[in-house]
Amino acid sequence: MSTVAAESPTTAPHRDESAAKQLFFGNILDEQLFPYPQIRARDREMLGAMTDAIDQFLDDKAGDLKRYDRDAEQPAEFIQALRDIGLFGLIIPEEHGGLELSNGAYARVLAQTSSHDSSVSLTIGAHSSIGMKGLLLFGTDEQKQRYLPRLASGGLIAAFCLTESGAGSDAASIRTKATRNDDGSWTLSGEKIWITNGGIAGFYTVFARTDTPEGKMTAFLVEAGWPGVSHGPHEDKMGIRASSTTTVAFADVRVPAENVLGPVGKGFKVAMSILNSGRTGLGGGAVGGMRTLLRLATAQAKDRQQFGKPIAEFGLVREKLARMAVDCFAAESTVWMVAHLIDSGCTDYSVEAAISKVFASEAVQRASYEALQIAAGNGFMREFPYEQITRDTRILSIFEGTNEILRLYIALSGLKGVGAGLGELKAAVGDIFNDPIKGFGVLGDYTARRMREATGVGTDRIVHPLAEPLRKLAPVYEKYTVELSKASDQLLRKHGKAIADQQHAQKRIGDITIDLFVGLCVLSRADSLLKQEHPAAAQALDIARVFTREARRRMARNLRGLERNEDEQIEGLAADVLARGGYAWDVI
Repeated sequence: MSTVAAESPTTAPHRDESAAKQLFFGNILDEQLFPYPQIRARDREMLGAMTDAIDQFLDDKAGDLKRYDRDAEQPAEFIQALRDIGLFGLIIPEEHGGLELSNGAYARVLAQTSSHDSSVSLTIGAHSSIGMKGLLLFGTDEQKQRYLPRLASGGLIAAFCLTESGAGSDAASIRTKATRNDDGSWTLSGEKIWITNGGIAGFYTVFARTDTPEGKMTAFLVEAGWPGVSHGPHEDKMGIRASSTTTVAFADVRVPAENVLGPVGKGFKVAMSILNSGRTGLGGGAVGGMRTLLRLATAQAKDRQQFGKPIAEFGLVREKLARMAVDCFAAESTVWMVAHLIDSGCTDYSVEAAISKVFASEAVQRASYEALQIAAGNGFMREFPYEQITRDTRILSIFEGTNEILRLYIALSGLKGVGAGLGELKAAVGDIFNDPIKGFGVLGDYTARRMREATGVGTDRIVHPLAEPLRKLAPVYEKYTVELSKASDQLLRKHGKAIADQQHAQKRIGDITIDLFVGLCVLSRADSLLKQEHPAAAQALDIARVFTREARRRMARNLRGLERNEDEQIEGLAADVLARGGYAWDVI
């Protein structure tokens, strides 16, 4: 089992700073990332028993799970079995009847369920990661006492109601509306779409426009049994077919004042906090899927004979297996690092969470593609598991924030901090005469950073004492952290506020940041495994070497692309396709 959440909260002086955002300033907060966190003793004891119980339960139902996918439904008796083994109370505090797992341990449980079936993970994950996570983060003591015991037992299953037709990634454009009544209650009307657990939930976290003096969006806790609440039929989906996905409608639903979640008007902050906090569950599920795919692909490569020998002896098949292992190790290292940051009390981890979601969701899709390819014709047949896994994993780069939007978020979040620094710089010039100490202080920080970028002298180093074989890899991350800082400064000077419209540049910046953060997580974990003399430490070292070298090439390419690219031609071609409504050429 992988190492996950740390034994105790970090005491690092930069705990409240984002390690990913600091990369944009040329800083590596290695005290946050090294040494790699170890699983808590309490979680280790619980997880050993839980993963065994999950395996025993789901192994016995392998045939049933396949049928649930075909029938597009998890029957009531199966949902009851999930209740009976405690999978709806994973992160709820013990005082309310839950298991109170850390974020790291919770992600590990979803990795285990996902190694069997994605729809199972989605049913329990949508409940815990987002459906009732807002109640844990923002609920009052009275709200928690009223709902958490029933949520822990699965007597109430939770769902998260944000997405609407025309309001997906642009959550601020929702049309569901809540109007405050004279007695303090609210009248809620509107419809949400693609709601996971929509057809089986008794508890909804709902976001609605309120247009109050306090703000434009508010979160509400809504019970499915209230008058005016209804849901549509089960959606016929490409993948994760067995999980319940429906519309949920609210027709003049009266919501008591005590069921407002968080401050009135601050619903957008509530929604984003829930999604950021819940992304470790999705990442854990992706890792579990990759581990299963690697196991299946390895067995297939050993068993299948071609030209008189197992295909495992062919270099291109071996390359696929090796790359799947690199991706799985890198994703796992990142997901559990982010879980540790949350568990240890870091307050700014939204960029790190976005990175883990983007990387893990794309890595598991690469793994599903390669495993199916190794299985060849068998992989295309429904009797084998590959086609279902490929269908199931496709959703991961779409929900909880599309990967395109998250890449822009990663870039703009870092650039925002750099831009604020440039704004302070302008003010500092004037402050030199009014407040010399403050003015020269800001200028001094900026000048030191620019000198460091220009000369390399004083470049931020990974001061953690790495195992000797890894020391040669550290300069790659040190160098490209400086390059990211330089590129960010140059982009902001060139475009100013218009940088928000430069999505091609943002994507390159986002991808550089992803490679840096994921690479540092890989380096940290490999370092710990080498020092622990883990039986597979030598292979972890090779993974760190492969990932670092390939990341270096990607980062160099993205940096070059900021200056020399085909963006103008791409934009022109897109405009032509849109104007014509399709393809312009034909051979006849």
